[in-house]
Amino acid sequence: MGLMTFLRNRAGYILIGAIGFAIVAFLVGDAIQVGKPFWAESQKVVGSIDGEEINIDTFGPKVDQSLAQFKQQYGGSGNAQMQAMAVDNVWNGEIATVLLGKEYSRLGLNVSSDELFDLMQGQNPSPLIVQYFGNPQTGQLNRADVIASLKQRAKNPQLNQQWALLETEITKQALQQKYANLVRNSLYVTTLEANDEYQNRNKLANFKYVSLDYASIPDASVKPTESDYSDYYNANKKRFENPAETRSFEYVSFSVSPTKEDSAAVKTQVEKLAADFRTAPNDSLFAALNSDVKVPYTYLSKGKLDPAVDSVVFNLPAGSFYGPKFSGNSYKLVKVIDTRFSPDSVKASHILINPTKLGGADKARKLADSLKTLVQGGASFATLAKQYSEDGSKDKGGDLGTFSRGQMVPEFENAAFDGKAGDLKVVTSQFGVHLIKIEKQIGSSKVAKLAYVEKSLAASNKTKDAAYKKASNFLAEVKDNNFSELAQKNKYTVGVADKVTGSQGFAPGLDNPRQLIRDAYAADKGDVLKEIYQMDNSFVVARVTGINPKGPLSLEAVKKDIEPMVRNAVKAKQLTEKINAALQGAGNIDQVAAKLGKPVAPVQNMVFANPIIPGAAQENKLVGTVFGSQPGKLSKPVDGERGVYVFTVDGFGNPAPLANTYKQKEAMMQVAAQRSLGSAFQALQDKAKIKDNRVKFY
Repeated sequence: MGLMTFLRNRAGYILIGAIGFAIVAFLVGDAIQVGKPFWAESQKVVGSIDGEEINIDTFGPKVDQSLAQFKQQYGGSGNAQMQAMAVDNVWNGEIATVLLGKEYSRLGLNVSSDELFDLMQGQNPSPLIVQYFGNPQTGQLNRADVIASLKQRAKNPQLNQQWALLETEITKQALQQKYANLVRNSLYVTTLEANDEYQNRNKLANFKYVSLDYASIPDASVKPTESDYSDYYNANKKRFENPAETRSFEYVSFSVSPTKEDSAAVKTQVEKLAADFRTAPNDSLFAALNSDVKVPYTYLSKGKLDPAVDSVVFNLPAGSFYGPKFSGNSYKLVKVIDTRFSPDSVKASHILINPTKLGGADKARKLADSLKTLVQGGASFATLAKQYSEDGSKDKGGDLGTFSRGQMVPEFENAAFDGKAGDLKVVTSQFGVHLIKIEKQIGSSKVAKLAYVEKSLAASNKTKDAAYKKASNFLAEVKDNNFSELAQKNKYTVGVADKVTGSQGFAPGLDNPRQLIRDAYAADKGDVLKEIYQMDNSFVVARVTGINPKGPLSLEAVKKDIEPMVRNAVKAKQLTEKINAALQGAGNIDQVAAKLGKPVAPVQNMVFANPIIPGAAQENKLVGTVFGSQPGKLSKPVDGERGVYVFTVDGFGNPAPLANTYKQKEAMMQVAAQRSLGSAFQALQDKAKIKDNRVKFY
């Protein structure tokens, strides 16, 4: 009854509220619909550089391209660290493009059409033009090739696109060179600076010292106070500038390494596999179906396989079987199908024909056969390549240069290495139909055609399930404030990853931590991450222990890091008191040494520019004080890197007056010039407002 009365009395308000809510919902709905593109676009922002947003739609393909280059350079299929390198590479490129672009505009720097013409085909070619069109042996530019390629540009959309990209890069390089020259030309070394540098590198100091090492006081006996920490922090604030936000986390790793039972099971499986392999009717098919590692079913040269296998199989005759051999973390089984002697490398040219453009593989092969007949009749292979080939090598007459085994697809490789110099061969590969001309074959060594099976020693599902269960139980029980205590109670080792950046592809003790790092950046300090992270050989549970924002770090953030230095500062005060007591009434360094019970150490021919004390350490403060002291006087205590020192200067050896000030200035200018562009770019970054959201995407 009460509810009905309430509704009846407030029906008007409720109705008005409902209508109002409907209107708001309608308007908000329209706003969301209208604003959807904006909202969607804002979710694609990888970061902003001085007000310019970087969109994932343009950033992502550049990362893919950079990663592909790294894979080609370093080999392999790529990993988290390589991915992080690619992301960093592209991000730094975007920063350079935006900041330097604005600087070029501010300074009025540009590349005129005449300059671009000269850089592309004139008398002062860009290094990129020389790289693409130069002779690898002589380094000389083939200008005729450049002009021929430019002429074909209008007829070939793909070539036109490549030239457009090349022009952009040439322009970038030219602008950077102009900017670098501008910065270098702004440098100046004064006569006073030249003389100071000459003195610093040539004036000699001879002195004696006595030291009390920090190691003479046990660490356990030193208890720094909050005031000690604060004093050190305030005196060294510039050291604690954080260039980018970092996170720290602790973690427990639950291993999924194979157990003894797993090892025994895999061994039994491999022994059965070996028996089947010996009698398999189709060796290549058996290897393809059963091997964890795919080795091409083609002729291999020595040195391509695991050394434990390689050293044996290349000494076996055709028809031999080798294995099971356990090495690394896997079993290897090898059938030697055939052995022969083959060239080490081949120099060849080719014409690549695209079957889809001719209506099928048969027509492509027919064209290749016709071209082969023309070449055999005296026609120029290079001319035909420029006219018919679909490959980028056509501008060089189809010349592929010299290559070794493993660089070409199997069909192409077999034709090139199995033939002889002068042969013309038509083969079909995944890229199309090739007419190959074998120009030259170099060297000769033994090769073997192998059927290869490799089975990794991996943990069983039972082992993985047991590790995952432990990780799940730990995650269910752990709280934000008892991570370490619970781990210690269960006798789990706690790993620590300090100062991890958002784009980092690695972390101590973790082989695939990207998702963990991303989640750590979405969490707050003290949070236990809700996911169990799978690494290559473990499951991981983690907790965020610290967030260090970009900019000056607080004392609390660096307290753990500076503890050894603060402890030494406290020790320095104690040791300074001892030395001051020894200095009372002492007339020379020998008397001080006697009071302290320490030997006098002589130093000869010390230069200011190389402040390393023989048998001690690099002591900048000590050496600087030495060069500012008068001979024959006992110094006050000097707290250094390794201990506290007291010294007396025997004398200085002054060099002859600087004979050639101009030459000294030139040498200093060269050193400054090498650093100038990097310093200028760093200054631009320090001034710019840069927001980095990469951790949301990678």
